[in-house]
Amino acid sequence: MRFLHCADLHLDSPLRGLEQYEGAPAQAMRQATRRAFENVVDLAIEREIDFLLIAGDIFDGDLQDFNAGLFFANQLRRLGDADIRVFIVRGNHDALSKISKSVPYPANVHVFKATQPETVTIDVLGVAIHGQSFATGAVTEDLSAAYPDAAPGVLNIGILHTALAGREGHESYAPTTSERLAAKGYHYWALGHVHTREIVQKDPCWIAFPGNPQGRHARELGPKGCLIVEADEQGVQSVEFVETDVARWQHVSIDATDLTLLDGLQAVIQAAVQGELREAGDRVLAVRLSITGRTPLHGHIVASPESFRAEVCAWLNEASGGMAWLEKLNLSVSAPLDLAALAERDDPFGLLVRKFDELGGDSVMLAALADPILGDLYLKIPPDLRDHDPFFNPLSVELRAQALAAARERLLAAMSAEGGQS
Repeated sequence: MRFLHCADLHLDSPLRGLEQYEGAPAQAMRQATRRAFENVVDLAIEREIDFLLIAGDIFDGDLQDFNAGLFFANQLRRLGDADIRVFIVRGNHDALSKISKSVPYPANVHVFKATQPETVTIDVLGVAIHGQSFATGAVTEDLSAAYPDAAPGVLNIGILHTALAGREGHESYAPTTSERLAAKGYHYWALGHVHTREIVQKDPCWIAFPGNPQGRHARELGPKGCLIVEADEQGVQSVEFVETDVARWQHVSIDATDLTLLDGLQAVIQAAVQGELREAGDRVLAVRLSITGRTPLHGHIVASPESFRAEVCAWLNEASGGMAWLEKLNLSVSAPLDLAALAERDDPFGLLVRKFDELGGDSVMLAALADPILGDLYLKIPPDLRDHDPFFNPLSVELRAQALAAARERLLAAMSAEGGQS
């Protein structure tokens, strides 16, 4: 038999961190989670799988309208037309208590109950599938503890939404261990919740996270997809990862130390992005670009970050034919100045350099200087943004430090242009 294991579709989830600008592939990014699941369905039909397992988080939360639900139901119908059954457990994002709107699913679909584990047996294939959905968005008990022991003489599969004993960046919902799962005697555990692909173990049973079919932000890098499993009543023969993503996130770092001309920096950035596009199979690419180094281009780069960002966006559009999107630009360049000598000078340049160094080493002093100025801005930002994401909190330690660093680099650029080194 052959089955497909996927999880964490997060249909219509907003792809975070993408600022709109002319030439960016906005429509492709907005539709990425849907197109990725279409790829999963296409793959299932093409490979003639017997059934599909979805280990939670089909949606990103309650439906804003019925469109995402109708889209998903239509894809399930395509699978039903190909005589492919679908088995689903709900996760923390699409828990029973979170979804107030729903669309009926076709007859080929089974959604496991949230009240207790249940088992579905497919006699013609010799397989027993065990699962339980999340009743609420924060399940703190080990759901697997109540799963039944393996049924004799058939392939046993468990579907579970869990972070096991914990995975970085993921809440410890339905906590358990690989040892507890293996003790059930199943042949394969189809897990969800963790967005990084991981084969936890192969012996005495397979335990696997497929990752999500489509990366959603700059921490979900590289290829994303699902797992195709070949098995029989005796166990699993092979597990194959297949890419399904239509857009990919990548970090690109450029060292500008030896670059003296802007044309040279442009050429290096464009070549790097074109290489990443080839590596991504010509998918849409969301790029987090970091430029580092002590360079004569420092003044141009930091004097007007907004203007320089627009230049970089234009370079990416030209190099990629509109297939690359600048997600974020990190600038860590420095001026070709002797900062130690500057700091010892008894003039306004020396005073400013020393003051920046002092503020950089004293977070209390920096807060006392910055907070009265930024306090009004803080109050204008919605509480759900400023209190849960440091990026939107102008009083956060991270943003204070970033603002100080940006101001320091602008000062050094001005000093370099005015001959402050002389």
